[in-house]
Amino acid sequence: MTAPTTVILFGATGDLAKRKLIPGLLHLFQSKLLDDLRVVGTSLDEMSREEFRDLAMDAVREFSTRDVGDADWREFAQRLDYVGLEAGPGALHDAVLAAEEQLPGDTSQRLHYLAVPPKAALAAVRTIGEADLVGKSRVIMEKPFGHDHGSAVALNAELHEVFDEEQIFRIDHFLGKEPAQNILAFRFANGLFEPIWHRNNISHVQIDVPETLGLSQRADFYETTGAYRDMVVTHLFQILAFTAMEPPTALEPFAISREKNKVFRSMQPIQPADVVRGQYVGYHDEPGVAQDSETETFVALKCFVDNWRWAGVPFYLRTGKRMAEGARIISIAFKEPPQSMFPKGSGVGDQGPDHLTFDLADRSRMSLSFYGKRPGPGFRLDKLSMQFAMGETNWAGNVLEAYERLIYDAARGDRTLFTSATGIERLWEISQPVIDNPPPVHPYSQGTWGPNQIHQLIAPFTWRLPFERKWREGRTTTKPEEHPAH
Repeated sequence: MTAPTTVILFGATGDLAKRKLIPGLLHLFQSKLLDDLRVVGTSLDEMSREEFRDLAMDAVREFSTRDVGDADWREFAQRLDYVGLEAGPGALHDAVLAAEEQLPGDTSQRLHYLAVPPKAALAAVRTIGEADLVGKSRVIMEKPFGHDHGSAVALNAELHEVFDEEQIFRIDHFLGKEPAQNILAFRFANGLFEPIWHRNNISHVQIDVPETLGLSQRADFYETTGAYRDMVVTHLFQILAFTAMEPPTALEPFAISREKNKVFRSMQPIQPADVVRGQYVGYHDEPGVAQDSETETFVALKCFVDNWRWAGVPFYLRTGKRMAEGARIISIAFKEPPQSMFPKGSGVGDQGPDHLTFDLADRSRMSLSFYGKRPGPGFRLDKLSMQFAMGETNWAGNVLEAYERLIYDAARGDRTLFTSATGIERLWEISQPVIDNPPPVHPYSQGTWGPNQIHQLIAPFTWRLPFERKWREGRTTTKPEEHPAH
């Protein structure tokens, strides 16, 4: 259970607030996870409380993925207030205190959500300090957290002038998704897999997050960021940590954060020779993009976790804009048997090694592939798979969307899915070699899987995406496994 909460939503009229945060807060209220709730929106836009409520209602109608009854909306709307930033810190202070007076008891808390561009984050933090709203507060910050090691250290230092580290929740919406958390359950709740989660059994790991989307009018942000800063440091490395971490001493935030940070400390610096940067053809035609821009819209890299469990096992990461498909895949490739007893032509090894695949998209699926004998005379082997889909369970409807999960966890003070100052500074530290000496940008056609150099990067292995066969739909028995097209 959470204490009565006042959410102070900075950037309340922006795209993120309308698409995710306002509908998410409404669902948390409807589900009674945050039933003692008040929301004070603030932004640079001038509007009245009633106009903000109308904006929120339009956002819910357009973007909510759930049914909202009139009674639920009316009760939620009465909990919405708004004050423009031009009114000053004093007006924000008064609005928050007025909202808190409507909450029951005297143990309420404040949750500041900074849904603002990175360059405006510190200004929002200073406003919170000037408004005397730091007490009994937590603050949720959107990524990216700096643009290199020096800026991350400086940003954290300025944040710590206002907030203690325990009050700061650096958000990664990828980790808020149920499938990402299912990695922890799969690894540490099953005695079958934990003993083989080791360099002795695992050949390599792929984390693949291609996107079909382009810039979406975000050229001013993306031109100063690029795919590496936007996705690798703040998302893919976090997923890597969940995949590679040692068993925590308990399923509690501090223990999990400690093990994640151990992974980051064990990661070797990223070398430019192990990175492929790309830019989709037509990027220079996007509004706001410089004609000579070398900002990467695609990045693939090889990295290593230099510890006892993972020494020598390469982790391959790939992400990019305007690619062939949108996906979020973790693929664990197991080593093949040291010697084969099967005759030539049996098919063993023909379709690559055994794989454990996590689909981190909203549908949440897992697949374990293996070789099995084809029925009939002789000894012919085929690749088969066992699959699980969250949507096939009776509790699929209980899934919280990523931002809902993260807001709820922050309200409870659960830091499991958030990044610490130490962790983010270490990730920028290992990234500094490639930031200082970025490799050349290679063009790639829109609707493809990136520049051709990615195949040299991963050789002698191959990329798991694209799959030749699609995931199973509905409840069926095992079927031939979805193996790579290479």
